[in-house]
Amino acid sequence: MSTPAATTPVRIDFVSDVSCPWCAIGLKSLETALSRIPEAAVEFHVQPFELNPDMGREGQDITEHIAEKYGSTPEQQEQSREMIRQRGAAVGFTFAMDKRGRIYNTFDAHRLLHWAEEAGRQKELKHALFEAYFTNGEDPSSHDVLLRAAGQAGLDRPAAQQVLASGQFADEVRTLEQYWQQAGIRSVPAVVINQRHLISGGQPPDVFEGALRQILAGE
Repeated sequence: MSTPAATTPVRIDFVSDVSCPWCAIGLKSLETALSRIPEAAVEFHVQPFELNPDMGREGQDITEHIAEKYGSTPEQQEQSREMIRQRGAAVGFTFAMDKRGRIYNTFDAHRLLHWAEEAGRQKELKHALFEAYFTNGEDPSSHDVLLRAAGQAGLDRPAAQQVLASGQFADEVRTLEQYWQQAGIRSVPAVVINQRHLISGGQPPDVFEGALRQILAGE
C-alpha cells in the first residue's frame, strides 16, 4: 500500500522513559518503519515520562524493584528479560542483561533531553542514553554518564554540564510530564501522531508502518 507524499511534516511525539526497555525497542522499531516511508517528512519530539519519579539517587536492585512493583518471580523476570533481549536484537539493539542490575532516577536525563531539542539532537541523545543504560549497564542518573552521552550525541559538553549543574528545565519537564499524564498516557512508549493518533507499546516495525500509512492516508 502506497502513502501519498506529505505536504506538511508529520508530528511524532515519542513519550518514553530512559529506563524503559520497551521504549528502546519502540524507538528502533519506529525508525525502521519510518525508513520504509521515505516520502513522509517527520517532525520528531522526545517527550518525558518517568516510570519511577520517586526513585532515590541510589536506585534500587532491579529484581527487587520489579518484584515489588509487579509481583513477578525471579523466573518470570528472567523469561521477560530473554524476550526483551530477543526483541531488541530483532531491531538492532543490544540488551546486556547481565550488566543492568539497578533501576535509577531519570529526571536529570529528561532535563538534558529537553535541552537537546534546541540543538535538534534529541533522538541522538535518546539513543546514547538507551545504550548507556541497557547495553553498558551505566547509571543514567550520573552526571558523568549523562555528559558522555551528550558528547556521543554531538552536543556541547560544557553547555550540557551547565544545564545539569543548574537544575535548568526542571519546571518545563514537570509541566510536560503532567500534560501527557492528563492526556491519558499511563504507560510507555506512547507514540502520538499529529497530536491525535496514539500507537501504544514497543510494537514491531510492521505494526508501526501499517498504522502510520493508515494515518497518513487519512490526513
